[in-house]
This record gives sequence, structure tokens and C-alpha cells, in this order.
Amino acid sequence: MSLKIGIVGLPNVGKSTLFNALTRKKVDIANYPFCTIEPNVGVVEVPDERLAKLAELSHSKKIVPTVVEFVDIAGLVEGASEGEGLGNKFLSHIRETDAIAEVVRVFEDGDITHVSDNIDPVSDIDVIEYELILKDLEVVSKRLEAAQSELHARVKGAEERVSILEMIEPDLKAGRRAYRDEVMLGELQLLTAKPIIYIFNCSEKQVQDSWRPTGALKEKIGASPYAVVSAKIESELSELPVEEKKELLESLGIAQSGLDQLIRVGYETLGLITFLTTGEDETRAWTIPAGSLAPRAGRAIHSDFEEKFIRAEVIAYDKLLETGSYARARELGLLRIEGKQYPVMDGDVIKFRI
Repeated sequence: MSLKIGIVGLPNVGKSTLFNALTRKKVDIANYPFCTIEPNVGVVEVPDERLAKLAELSHSKKIVPTVVEFVDIAGLVEGASEGEGLGNKFLSHIRETDAIAEVVRVFEDGDITHVSDNIDPVSDIDVIEYELILKDLEVVSKRLEAAQSELHARVKGAEERVSILEMIEPDLKAGRRAYRDEVMLGELQLLTAKPIIYIFNCSEKQVQDSWRPTGALKEKIGASPYAVVSAKIESELSELPVEEKKELLESLGIAQSGLDQLIRVGYETLGLITFLTTGEDETRAWTIPAGSLAPRAGRAIHSDFEEKFIRAEVIAYDKLLETGSYARARELGLLRIEGKQYPVMDGDVIKFRI
């Protein structure tokens, strides 16, 4: 599996600038609302320094990192769910994402128009999330009507669907996000049932001053995960080679790029980890849910690895690097044989036997 994140926000909050920087895929960032007409999709390699070191150890012919997919849609405005602007048309494009990244503008810039002519992050969040709620309400109401018809026709499972939908609908009507019901999440893909990650787009100075949400904004987002970035800095970083990126970040006193922050927060929010495979053909990273047992982890490679699983040879990445080879790791007793009940850990290097 790979991480898929939908990017939403009001027009001119830096959504497309950030998308450009994260994916290096140039899209229109003109200074007027709705310039992102078609949804933009970009696939980004997840930075992982372990891969190059493992590849060197195994003399691998190639390195295959895991990836994150970003989907950027037209800016939403108040009334989008009822057809205002263009955003409503494209909300369906983020329905299959794992999480939603909500870009919120906190920087001041008189040359960049704000859709409401006022920098108010709390109000912006209210507008976006209300539109997501209304879109979900539209989906749930239509599905409930269909499920009630199925119930009258005595279709199997209809009673359960009606029951769940009747619990979800009142919350949405009251302006509350849908709760995460696993039975219906896969079918409905409700936007407000997805984890939301706030991306606060700051000025360079705000980032250097370690800006953090406070007061009403902090209260508004509660315990929700967030990342503090500067789309302007990210744009500069995207044009630089790796070493120069590190130098720029160090000169600005910034520990992580916005991309690294967003990937880290996304993995933590969704409970994802990475295991590794290595050999002469390739060294590769694989993304799986934390707590996955060995057969489930094998499914990331191929369904046969889960269905025909016999055992797994496992060693922690750092232990393999320390010993320098599989043969030496085996001599030292560091290469373990694990069965079906083994919970895979982040950084495990695995050879599956099927």
C-alpha cells in the first residue's frame, strides 16, 4: 500500500504552490480563485536513508522507495457543496484518499489576494470543514434513501446499512463530522470520517520563529495533527540538490522540510510503518499498517505471500548494517525465523518463505 493524501483549502492559501514544491510537478498558481481547474495528482518518493545503505550492502541493481500520492483539487469557497465555485465538482477526487491535508494560510501578504480579504485561519477552517460536512450529508442522504428502498425489498444487509446511516445523518445535519464506522467507511468514503492533517502555510520568518497555533486556533484544531511549513521555502528547496537542501534548512534553522514533516505526520496519523527487503536485484521499502503480522506484511509484496506464507527471516535494519552481511548476522544469531504471529516492526529487513 502507499499513502494517498488529498489537499484542500480556500483559493490562494498556497495549496498549488505547496503541491508544486512537494511533487515538483508544475501546476498553475495564478493569483486568482479557481485556477486549479482539473485535479492535480503527484507521486512523491518517501525519503529513506536506509535504502541506499542496504543497497550498498546487497550490491542491489536498483532502489525502489515507497511513495506518497498527493491529490490537489480546486480551491473551495463557502457554498461549494451547493455549486458555488468549482471545488464541489472535484471533491469526489479526494474521496478515495487515506487522509485530507487542509492547507490554512497564516502568512500576511498584500500582493496575494485572500478570498475573504482577511487572514483568519479559524474562519477558513470553519468554511472548509462545513463544506466537507455538507458534501458528506448529500452522499449519506442519497445512500439512506437507497438503503431504505433495499430494506423494503428485503435485500440482505439493508437493515444494518439503514441503522448506521441513520446514526450518521443527524451528526452531519448538526454540523458535526461523521464518526469512523468501519462497516461503512469503505463503501461511503465519507470525507469527514477521514483523518485531517492541518498544514499551516507560514511566512519564512514565522517558520524561523517556530510559529505554533495558539489561542482560538489552537482550541479549534484540538489534538489534530498538523505541520508548519512555508510554501515559499518549499519552492526554493524543490529546486536544489540534496546537499544544498540540507545547507539551506540548516541556515534557516529548520529541522525538517515540509515534505518530510507531512510524510512523518501522515504515517503517524494513519499508523503506518515501513519494512524493507534487499537483494542483488533490488532494495525496496514497503508501507504497511503498524501491528501487521508477518503474512499481512507479505501481502504488500503479493497476495501469495500472505496466502502461502510459511515463515519469515527477520533482522532489524541497524543490526544488519552493524554485522555487514546476512552470513555474519546468521553466525551471530541475529537473523531470526518468525512465524505467522510475528508483528512486523518498522525497519525490519525481511525475507519471506512461501
